Amino acid sequence: MESALASQAGMLKALGDETRLRIFLMLAQGELCACKILEEFDITQPTLSYHMRILCSSGLVSSRKSGIWTRYTINGDAILKITGLMESASDSLAASDDRCVKERCV
Repeated sequence: MESALASQAGMLKALGDETRLRIFLMLAQGELCACKILEEFDITQPTLSYHMRILCSSGLVSSRKSGIWTRYTINGDAILKITGLMESASDSLAASDDRCVKERCV
C-alpha cells in the first residue's frame, strides 16, 4: 500500500509540468471532455492522452467514458490531501516563526 507521503509526492510531481498544471486549472472549472481540453493546446491527441494518464494515475483526476470521448474531473479527495499537506507546512512554519519571536531569533 502506497504511503500518504508517496501519494502526495506523486500528485505534486504530476503538477510539476506546465501543461498538466494548465489542464488541472481548466478542470477546476468543472468536468471537461478531452476534445475541449485539446482545443486549448497546440499538442496532439496522443500527447494529451499521455498527460491525462499521468494526472489520472497520480489520483488528481478521474475519468469516465462518454461515447467515444473521455470526460475528466478533478478528484476532490486528492485536493483535500494536497491542501492538508500545505496547511500542515504552513502551520509548522507559523509555529517556527512564533518560537523565533519568543526566543528572539534573527
